[in-house]
Amino acid sequence: MVTRFSFSSRPCVIALKALFMRLSMLFILLGVSVGASAQVDAEQVMNIGRNVLSMDDYMLSIQYFNQAIKAKPYLAEPYYLRAMAKLSLDDYAGAEEDCTLAIERNKFQTETYKLRGFARQALGKDSLAIEDYDIGLQYNPQDKYFLFYKAVSQTELKRYSGADSTFSTLLRLYPRFEDGYTARGRLRVLEGDTVAALEDIGKAISLSATSLQPYLLRADIEVKQQNWEGALGDMDEAIRLKPREADYYLNRAFIRYNLDDYFGAMSDYNYTLELEPYNSAALFNRALLRYEVKDLDRAAADLQSVLKIDPDNFHAQYNLGLVNLERGKYREALANFDVINKRYPRFHPAFYARAEAFRLMGNMKAAMQNAHIGDELVRAYVTNPEKNPLDRPAIQAGTANSGDMAHENETEEEVMDRFNQLVTVGSASDTQLAYNDRIKGRVQDRDIAVDLEPSYMLSYIDSPVTLKATSNYFRELDEFNRQRYIGQTIYLTPAGGEISNDNYDALFALADLYTQQTKDSERPADWLALGVARVQLKDYEAAIHALEKAIELYPDFAMAHLERAYARQASGDPKMTMLALADYDDALRLNPRLVYAWFNKGNIYYNSGDYTSALRCYSEALETDPQFASALFNRGITYLRMGNKQQAFADLSKAGELGVLPSYNLLKRMK
Repeated sequence: MVTRFSFSSRPCVIALKALFMRLSMLFILLGVSVGASAQVDAEQVMNIGRNVLSMDDYMLSIQYFNQAIKAKPYLAEPYYLRAMAKLSLDDYAGAEEDCTLAIERNKFQTETYKLRGFARQALGKDSLAIEDYDIGLQYNPQDKYFLFYKAVSQTELKRYSGADSTFSTLLRLYPRFEDGYTARGRLRVLEGDTVAALEDIGKAISLSATSLQPYLLRADIEVKQQNWEGALGDMDEAIRLKPREADYYLNRAFIRYNLDDYFGAMSDYNYTLELEPYNSAALFNRALLRYEVKDLDRAAADLQSVLKIDPDNFHAQYNLGLVNLERGKYREALANFDVINKRYPRFHPAFYARAEAFRLMGNMKAAMQNAHIGDELVRAYVTNPEKNPLDRPAIQAGTANSGDMAHENETEEEVMDRFNQLVTVGSASDTQLAYNDRIKGRVQDRDIAVDLEPSYMLSYIDSPVTLKATSNYFRELDEFNRQRYIGQTIYLTPAGGEISNDNYDALFALADLYTQQTKDSERPADWLALGVARVQLKDYEAAIHALEKAIELYPDFAMAHLERAYARQASGDPKMTMLALADYDDALRLNPRLVYAWFNKGNIYYNSGDYTSALRCYSEALETDPQFASALFNRGITYLRMGNKQQAFADLSKAGELGVLPSYNLLKRMK
């Protein structure tokens, strides 16, 4: 019987965005600026970089910090901030290097040691991480997070006595720090003291009933103790706190199975597959449950789905053979067992299964031959196990994305037991971080996100080739480019595309160029050009200023109204929303066929929860251009929000036909 409630041996990968951003804002609010003596330009670049970092646009923030480093390479702060961005991108080695460079420039900034400690823990360098935390503790012996993460590193290094001492200091200073109790609870588990572990976990829950990880850790203990009722209660709480995590339902199904609640287990498997249609563990487990209740055809269908996802899953292959045997599909069963025997010629259960298939087909000679081969394999093994080992197939015990989970040390009986019982597989991504999940920087969302197609903006970089049939054209932009008012071509593109380092360099150069050109310019085109560059660099305040100047010089400048509306929309300032809508209305007054203005308005309304207005805007865009694929997709999502599945399916189907590929995934999930 295999369970996967156990926590990873590396729960300390703590490149933690929420904490980083909290520390960064504290860093800024306290006025800790190593570059106070730097020129205004370097300081301004860093300020923009901080703002971009706070928007979670890590790649662009790095570009700003690169600019600051080029201007003033002796400053520590841009290296520190760049390390924060790199850490959020899981570039732990790069973050460690930048922290080291920052420390070389200012060894008294303790937050840098904390950040480097995070990176080193993520790289498995726990000893070096502890060195950083010890330096930090020299400056501030009572710092909560230096103590906390030092204790975690000591736990990882199996320095249990030291970890216990550090946790004791931490919890004496911060007796209401629930993460500390959860982490010490895990330490107690590793030490084998489950009574003390449960006491710490209970304390963590009493301090914060909404903290997820204590419930998961306690469920792990209860499963090992076969306290199924207790484990069920804790998994119920975990699901209540995080209701769309597929693996929680998978784990609860295992618990319900052990409580003989087959209906509940099946319900959990079904919901897991609603959330993740290609979760091979859920498909496999549901197949075995269906096999157990003799729902053979659907059991076979599930196992076939597993093999489509993972053709080398011999666990599924063997069970499909057994199911086919019971279905009377003897030749198909033989084909399943043949696949196993080609890879594992000394896996004797497959020969016994072949013998049964031949017997049921009336071929007694072949049945006896296969049974004899199985007997000889067992006899040779009993005589000399080292010389004649039996094959133990590498059984997949993971989801489609979890890789090969071969159980090399299992006995033959354990392999067969797992072949014929339900297995439960937890998500490595969810259990690795265990108790510190709440403050992790980037949590991978294993669900396929249902996102709107993004709003449109003016850009110097053309959008990549896609399957969408619609060309991003409107009259004023085409005329502007044909007249060559500026030296570059401007495109209309969906926002949010990736920008390469080379393109960032070009954008910074263009921004500098047009900043110089607009000093004495009364040409609206120059101010538009500057605004477009600033929008792409997410310097929205400067962009809006430039576009306001363009509109002041030429009030009927539809392109400038459209771009200023987008800059206001993208700024994230709620006060700008109404102004953005007014700008889009002005653009539509100047060009009633400007479908992109309607589309962007629809996105504003959707994101504000006004689905009726969003629907009207997308529909207005589609009145002008019925082939506008992005508007069809977004209107389909809006219909779903409003509960109109029939209209949603019609729009999503058409959007998929026109090249919006997520449409098909969404249709499948909703069906």
